[in-house]
Amino acid sequence: MCPPAEEIEENKARAAPAPASTEPSNTALLVGFCAIVTVVSLIAAIVFGLKAADNGSSSNAVQQIEVVQADAPTFIVKTGDMTMEVEKPPEGTNICDGAKPDLPNKACIIDSMVDVGPQSGANVTKGYKGNLEVTHQPITTPYFQNGMCPVNVHWHLGTEHYSAGEYDETGTYPEVAENLDRRNLAETAEPGFHCKLYNENQPMFNTPYVWKHCVGMIVGETYEVHWPHSAAGACGTPNQYQTPFYDGVFCRGIKSDDNPNGVLDLTTTYSQIGVQAQVFTIVNDEEYYYPDLMRGMIVDGEMGSDIHYYTGSTTGTSRNNTICSQYTPITWQVDRKCHMISASSFDKMCAEMKSQRDDMSGDLYAHGSRDLVDDDLVANNGQRKRKQRNLSA
Repeated sequence: MCPPAEEIEENKARAAPAPASTEPSNTALLVGFCAIVTVVSLIAAIVFGLKAADNGSSSNAVQQIEVVQADAPTFIVKTGDMTMEVEKPPEGTNICDGAKPDLPNKACIIDSMVDVGPQSGANVTKGYKGNLEVTHQPITTPYFQNGMCPVNVHWHLGTEHYSAGEYDETGTYPEVAENLDRRNLAETAEPGFHCKLYNENQPMFNTPYVWKHCVGMIVGETYEVHWPHSAAGACGTPNQYQTPFYDGVFCRGIKSDDNPNGVLDLTTTYSQIGVQAQVFTIVNDEEYYYPDLMRGMIVDGEMGSDIHYYTGSTTGTSRNNTICSQYTPITWQVDRKCHMISASSFDKMCAEMKSQRDDMSGDLYAHGSRDLVDDDLVANNGQRKRKQRNLSA
């Protein structure tokens, strides 16, 4: 750091007279050096300021790495918010730990009769209704209006639901997905259906992304995201988000003779437990960045505007059309459309998942997808409502 000019002059006045010389004095050299340093510092500050203005605030800036490929244009690998710190909230007791009730899977059909409640994931194509007759109706209003909050977020490789023309058996995906090392993924990570958005000729579908928090994710692949909600969640507390999600769903207990203070009545779970589902193809393009993916379904323009409502069950590859879930009936609100979202949106969500009191590392990668449910196991109460708004609290 250079001394002020006044101090230099004062020291000069105190110094003994020096013999005349044609060479520059030490003081002159020092003043000149400081002037150069000052100018360079100002230029650096201006350049840095311009870059910061261009990229946004430091907390939202997206760091980029140039990747040069032979005989190809220079691509940018967007690495997300590399400055994001993963911090735990204050330590405390996880009151939801172990709240999951023991309801093992069971045979779907016994003596040629359906012996379980309605199942998921189902066909959600416009106009579709299942064959299983039920007497209850799904929630068709935003979950927060029913005293419910999200208690978990997780996603499946491909889709568990089916929407003809959107995500179905004719969907497209990158070749790398066929050879993906499944060892880092949950369960067997069997893929479901795919969107038709993938285009191998567009860089945003095949430019690599440097994942910092999510595990085993692929740019260009389709994922179905689920946000379980519950009226018995530890809403608004550090224990709200849980893995497994059952702990969050049943956190504040089931009403019974032994637990009269429980919140959930298992005979009316369709009005107290619900899941939002939305389908995305991941792209490496910040034009598709959404910062709050952890909080619930995105409702913006066409996103979250065409919803299928029905009652079903929990999903996952431990169930199929022979072995069914007993966690039923619960409401499902499923976006029928495919959407694109940036890889950085997912990575930010994974960073936030790491910052919860409960360990959510079991949900940082894609789970496998359940087989499409047979018509006879799907409730006949499917409904459609356009322009749903405010799905997230």
